[in-house]
Amino acid sequence: MAEHSTTAKPTLVLLHGWGLNQGVWSEVQLQLAGDFQVLALDLPGFGLSRQFPPAYRLDEVLSQLAAQLPEQSYLCGWSLGGLLAIALAATYPDKVKQLALVAATPKFLATDDWPGMRAEVMQQFASALSQNLPQTIQRFLAIQALGSEHAKQDILKLRDSIAHFPEAQPQAVVQALTLLADTDLRQQFAALTQPVVGCYGRLDSLVPVAVLPLLQQLQPAAKLTVLAKASHAPFISHPGEFCQWLRSALQ
Repeated sequence: MAEHSTTAKPTLVLLHGWGLNQGVWSEVQLQLAGDFQVLALDLPGFGLSRQFPPAYRLDEVLSQLAAQLPEQSYLCGWSLGGLLAIALAATYPDKVKQLALVAATPKFLATDDWPGMRAEVMQQFASALSQNLPQTIQRFLAIQALGSEHAKQDILKLRDSIAHFPEAQPQAVVQALTLLADTDLRQQFAALTQPVVGCYGRLDSLVPVAVLPLLQQLQPAAKLTVLAKASHAPFISHPGEFCQWLRSALQ
């Protein structure tokens, strides 16, 4: 009987963000293990995924991830992982039953018609990567907690969670940042047929909540939630609240 109930659990696949690895989901995996078969993947070149396409083109990255994605999965992507989750849902619709975005958007770079990360911030990261990769990742961790009422603890939790896995391949980190900056999936996002839910932090400086009305225009049926005291990593700063949201949003 117990075996049957285990196999009957829906599959939840988690995709982490830029520069990090599957370790960021450790607490989420523990909290949701009773409801889902949870599968946390490493993006190509990050964590345990040591192989990555030389050009790090979107289609090649998606192909590598899709090979690990069970049919009809609930797919939850955070930040860059959310961008890739949108692309996976669009390109491999049979693989994705429902899409959950966490601090993610189909276009990360800010333009006149779209709130996001400023081009100069992206460029600063790209320049810093070539000089000191570990320091740049640490700085990125700090930015993700900006505004959170317990930012220091959040940064420590993020750092500790990723420390159990190998450091990212430097070339993958650089090329993934380029992918993040260059990709615009607004048309693909608007055309998605799967249900879409989203969780965002009101204090997020990387994916500002000003983007939510535009996301809603592209996907009118999407159910988007804002956590008032969270920043860019709500599952780190507010794990209980986040898991409660994800559990109910995916039912």
